[in-house]
Amino acid sequence: MKMTKVTIDPGVCGLVTSVAADSSDKMNVSVSVKSGCDAVNKMFAELGSDFDAYELCLVKPGCGPLYEYASENFPVHCGCPVISGIIKCVEVECGLALPKNAGIKFE
Repeated sequence: MKMTKVTIDPGVCGLVTSVAADSSDKMNVSVSVKSGCDAVNKMFAELGSDFDAYELCLVKPGCGPLYEYASENFPVHCGCPVISGIIKCVEVECGLALPKNAGIKFE
């Protein structure tokens, strides 16, 4: 199967993040992240790229390894959509969600 890829444009900061998720068994996933955001790049440098998809995706909002890391190490900015975008990419790759674009639009 072809890996799942997404691009996350977080808005005014302009620090676009590209994500590729690859899983052969739908349970373990390898995540490749390239971001304009130093905090996001540091997170993956420290956490690595291999995760249990269920521990990453099937948890309550704000929980799981990415949010736990961010709560301790990221600058204060809880509205950033990058982590949820990374998780959505993994969900699709592992068959936990269907691929559908998401967005936030100001009116």
